[in-house]
Amino acid sequence: MDKISITICGDGGCEDSYTVTRNVDGHPYVLSITNTAGQEEYRGLWSISTLNSDAFLLVYDITNPSSVEPLDYFMDMIHMGTDQRVESDQQLRELGKKSGDVGHIFVPPPIKIVTGNKCDLNDDRVVTSRDRLEYARKHGCGFMETSAHETVNIEGTFTHLVRRIVEARL
Repeated sequence: MDKISITICGDGGCEDSYTVTRNVDGHPYVLSITNTAGQEEYRGLWSISTLNSDAFLLVYDITNPSSVEPLDYFMDMIHMGTDQRVESDQQLRELGKKSGDVGHIFVPPPIKIVTGNKCDLNDDRVVTSRDRLEYARKHGCGFMETSAHETVNIEGTFTHLVRRIVEARL
């Protein structure tokens, strides 16, 4: 089975790691999910432990305007990690050319989705979809709204991530 690593980051929640198997388009994938959301003390190690994630969900709470502030921090960390990933990939390619080893596999940049949680509380919304959609586009991210409480768009978000990762790996 293909393995996919996903990091969930943002404000709120709790740090947790787990593995699940999901079938997408008739193919099984093992999703290794790390939820770092809300762990201030974890941020110092964040880039080291998540550098090679295939995807990132940048989560905010549609009812809490301060929950969007940490997204910039995580976006910066993802960009730094992506730059390091590209640099390492280029170095490995050069080493492979020099040694005649052409077996190096390109590692694509991570897939990113800005995710507004608690869409079931739309009456309490203070963060607009339009604002976060523009933010997502500006940063080359997808955009979804979900509800963990009502399980709205949860499976769809992970299915979308898997499809985008598989596409990027081709």
